[in-house]
Amino acid sequence: MKELLIIAIGSAMVNNVVLSQFLGLCPFFGVSKKIETASGMSAAVVFVITLSSFVASLIYKFILVPIDVTYLQTIVFILVIAALVQFVEMFLKKAMPALYQSLGVYLPLITTNCAVLGVALTNVQKEYGILSSTVNGLATALGFGISIIILAGLREKMETNDIPKAFQGFPHVLLTACLMAIAFFGFSGMI
Repeated sequence: MKELLIIAIGSAMVNNVVLSQFLGLCPFFGVSKKIETASGMSAAVVFVITLSSFVASLIYKFILVPIDVTYLQTIVFILVIAALVQFVEMFLKKAMPALYQSLGVYLPLITTNCAVLGVALTNVQKEYGILSSTVNGLATALGFGISIIILAGLREKMETNDIPKAFQGFPHVLLTACLMAIAFFGFSGMI
């Protein structure tokens, strides 16, 4: 249990996928304009990363390793991720059309989100079991959600501020993300 807690805290806060490993930056910057869309994207990412971590670890342990085709892991993981994203996209289109419209092109981009594939590959590299892989995936996705929602909240507040012309638009978003990365670096002493 202690090991799972260390994995969870380490993945969510210390080794934050966006602010420490710099993976998944496209949806991080693209969908963080409003808290509602950032929350929807983080929920979709939590579902996809957690489930893909579980399914990928099952496939790796029970199919790829026994028949000695571990060199196919990247291709297999990409196929698993693509299938899960299609499922999420179909579900959101039917159940939550407003969120589906607001996420726009960023929802299919979860398929190519390097954070999702990065978690699956990290699970293999660190030789996590199925439960550890799933916890790592969930914690990493929650860390992604925390960082994108914080950035969205800051961006909403900064819309009403008087910003110098040179920093208007994307430069102040990059500076804000840099300051967030520095703040999350403070968690590195936790583990």
